[in-house]
Amino acid sequence: MTTSDTVLVALDRGVLKLTLNRPDKLNSFNEEMHVALRAGFERARDDRTVRAVLLTGAGRGFCAGQDLGDRDPRKGAKVDLGHTIDTYYNPLLRLIRSLDKPVICAVNGVAAGAGANIAFGCDIVLAAKSARFVQAFSKVGLIPDAGGSWSLTRILGEPRAKALTMTAEPLPAQTAADWGLIWKAVDDDALMAEATALAHRLAAGATLGLALTKRLIQDAQANDLDAHLDRERDAQRQAGNSADYAEGVAAFLDKRAPEFRGE
Repeated sequence: MTTSDTVLVALDRGVLKLTLNRPDKLNSFNEEMHVALRAGFERARDDRTVRAVLLTGAGRGFCAGQDLGDRDPRKGAKVDLGHTIDTYYNPLLRLIRSLDKPVICAVNGVAAGAGANIAFGCDIVLAAKSARFVQAFSKVGLIPDAGGSWSLTRILGEPRAKALTMTAEPLPAQTAADWGLIWKAVDDDALMAEATALAHRLAAGATLGLALTKRLIQDAQANDLDAHLDRERDAQRQAGNSADYAEGVAAFLDKRAPEFRGE
C-alpha cells in the first residue's frame, strides 16, 4: 500500500479512518494525495479487517478540490483535465460507490469543487454546522466533476442543481441537510465524536446486509419497480442464507448483543 503524509491512515476496531492532510492548502488535491487516498480505499476494499471507512480532513477545511497550482495553464502546454478526471477522480468515485462497506464522511469545514462532490459520493455525510459546500467550478470556467452533475441532479433535482453549479453560491451545512443532500449537520465540537461513533456502530453491524442495502439503494433509480422487486428478492435470499442473519436472529431471541462477521 502507498503511504504518504498527505493522507493519514488509522485502523481502529474495524474502522479505517482516512484524513486528508494538506491543511495549509485546505486539503486540496495534488497527485500525491490522489494516489494516497485511492490506496486507502483500495485497502478498505481488500482488507477483511476493515468493516467501515471514515473520511475527513485535517485543519479548518475538508477539501478545497483540485490544487489549481498544479493545473496552471500559464506554466506551458494546456493541461488535459480529462486525463486528471480519468486517472484520479473517476476511479476514486467508482471505488467509493462500489465498496461493499459503509463509507462515512465527516465534513469538518469548507468542501469545494471536487471536495464537495467526493463527500456526496459517500454513503452517509455528517457536516459541522460551520461547514459550507461550494460548487466552485463556474468561477474558473469549468463544469462540476467528481460526479457532481450526477449526484446533485439526482438528489436535489434540476433547478437546485443548476443554481448551485452556475452561481457557485456556498451552501450552508444545515441547508444541505434540510434539502437531503447530506445526512445531518452537527455542532462543530461534536462532529468527530458523532461520526466516529456512527462508523464504529456500522463496523460492528451486519456488513453483508449493509453492502447489499447500499447496492440496492444506489441502483434503485435505474430500475423499474418490477425489476427492482426481483433484485430485492435475490438480495434478501443472499442475506437470509448468511451467517450474520443466523447470528442476528439468535442474538435477538437470546436477548444478547450480536457478534456479526460480515459473512
